[in-house]
Amino acid sequence: MNVIALYPGTFDPPTNGHVDLIQRGVKLFDHLVVAVLNNPDKNPLFSVEERVEMLKESTSTLTNVSVAAFDGLMVDFARQQGASAVLRGIRAISDYEYEFQMALMNRRLAPEIETVFLQPAGRYSFVSSRMLKEVFTFGGDVSGLVPPNVLRRLRGRITPS
Repeated sequence: MNVIALYPGTFDPPTNGHVDLIQRGVKLFDHLVVAVLNNPDKNPLFSVEERVEMLKESTSTLTNVSVAAFDGLMVDFARQQGASAVLRGIRAISDYEYEFQMALMNRRLAPEIETVFLQPAGRYSFVSSRMLKEVFTFGGDVSGLVPPNVLRRLRGRITPS
């Protein structure tokens, strides 16, 4: 049986926590589709194309990963990809409450798709894309929290104050 999983998110920008979950997810599933949500309402720093490119660069050594953009319902995209599982990361209890509600709604919409929760490595358990952008904007050092290719793009996009 070939088990395909979807790892959906905004990834604005991708962090080492995201990459950690991808690296661990590829050990659990035959193929992992990293699904970049195209949601302009979130006012992303990077375009969906840039986020897809950064993730492709960050996962280029992994043979059973693909990266694609989507909009609309995640379960519809998961079905299009042939996924039978959704991978989600949980950093803290606050993440769990939201993710649990989302998993229950997804189960109602697509009972054939299971949600699998993973915790990121401890060194990344506090990192969120939103917090990272804020710290970087105010001149904080985010090296080690994002892949080098993402750090270069942040430096090209944001001038720290």
